[in-house]
Amino acid sequence: MRFIVRVLVNAFAIWVVTLIPALQVSVTPFAPGGDLQLVLTLLLVSAIFALVNTIIGTVIKIVAFPLYILTLGLISLVINGFLLWLTAVITGAWSWGLTVGDFWWGVVAALLISIINWVFGVILRPQEKKRR
Repeated sequence: MRFIVRVLVNAFAIWVVTLIPALQVSVTPFAPGGDLQLVLTLLLVSAIFALVNTIIGTVIKIVAFPLYILTLGLISLVINGFLLWLTAVITGAWSWGLTVGDFWWGVVAALLISIINWVFGVILRPQEKKRR
């Protein structure tokens, strides 16, 4: 259930980022190109992004642990931008998917996606019941 919520929030965040033309991030929908295809493409790109972030991102974060300490965690911005760019490469292999124009704009886009995910994480976090 958490994966589905994560995919939905990621899809919304990617959609919001594509609305900002300066970031040079866009989504090319499936063949007919209607609204339904755009939503399905966003969901599939989001699922691929979640898998890339979970599998490859975890390995990179473990290997780059000394860089996290050295840069006080700022390397995470570059790593998240790289993971977004890698998602664009994976989905761009077909004629649909995510397109990132410039790597550094991808880093900014990944930062915005992280902020949106954080906001939704705070909102959707299960609340603990107070004991009396």
